[in-house]
Amino acid sequence: MLSQYNIPTRIFMGEGCVKAKASELIPLGKKALIVTGRSSAVKSGALADIKAALEENGQEYAIYDSVMSNPTVECVYEGAEKAKSFGADFIIGIGGGSPMDAAKAIALLASQDIPKERLFEGNYQEKILPVAMVPTTAGTGSEVTQYSIITNDARKTKTSISAPFMFPTLAFLDSRYLRAVPHNTTINTAIDAFSHCVEGYLSVRANPITDALAREGMAAIASVFPRLADGALNDADRDKLLYASTIGGMVIAHTGTTAVHPMGYSLTYFKGADHGRANGLLLGAFLKCIESRCPERISDIMKATGMSGVDELSRVLDNLLGGKVRRELVTKDEAAYYASVAINAKNIKNCIVTLTEAELYEIYLKSFDIKA
Repeated sequence: MLSQYNIPTRIFMGEGCVKAKASELIPLGKKALIVTGRSSAVKSGALADIKAALEENGQEYAIYDSVMSNPTVECVYEGAEKAKSFGADFIIGIGGGSPMDAAKAIALLASQDIPKERLFEGNYQEKILPVAMVPTTAGTGSEVTQYSIITNDARKTKTSISAPFMFPTLAFLDSRYLRAVPHNTTINTAIDAFSHCVEGYLSVRANPITDALAREGMAAIASVFPRLADGALNDADRDKLLYASTIGGMVIAHTGTTAVHPMGYSLTYFKGADHGRANGLLLGAFLKCIESRCPERISDIMKATGMSGVDELSRVLDNLLGGKVRRELVTKDEAAYYASVAINAKNIKNCIVTLTEAELYEIYLKSFDIKA
């Protein structure tokens, strides 16, 4: 079978990489818009490092720090207006998935006029400002993907904006920035990265290269699960999580996600569940649902993670997420509605097993221990 792999993002990895490779920002232009949230870029030290690098290069910058968790359409259009009024030549995204996703959308919208009502239609002109990324969490892998996930209030879910030319130009990976991340956030983002690797391995678009990356990423994250549970992470663990998160992004850049992500979007939109947590709440029941139809693939996942089977993995995830009792209360009617939304997501078609709306409903029921 013909397959291919390409990742155009240049990655610099290691302590102090922003300072060491500051000159790599020079070809991107004279003026940068830095896109961040309210706090993580400052607390982590990443913003200070980027500002110092730009000043050393003689590059001007402005800061847009109004990105919220799960950025909205209004947020990215506001950021694009700031980029245009400042005359930005390039964008720098600093933070977790939300600021990095917003940075890509802002880079797109600052380069071309797209009416809000057509934002999610695709078919964009191949015009975008260059983007450099500095992740301060280890989860989304957004620093190496062409996706920008934006809250879509019209459909009451989250929707991806994507195009082959939307890959970031540069990514700077320094695990020191992860030290300031709250422990619960570290757990949730690690599970998000793990889900990327698992879903990518179960995608119809998987190929030998993405398979190898996915197994590597799953193994790396699973090896840190015990210390995540104990709250005893060290810098070597943070290195491993950041590495695995980027690997997860490299996987889904080619495979896409499958069922877990679109199913989780309703939990985030309606219940306020953190994105990674939402994935973790659903992952065990999803794997159990498809196990009999792709046993070799599920077996590969268990071998990579060192787990005896799906039941053990489910127990590990439950433990990380605070136990089997869910703080998110989901009713049968809500589960049915969420299933009706998820079945229409394009990601569903990526799954190597054809899933029905009834099966998605059953996954919700089992994930939240709802009596049928």
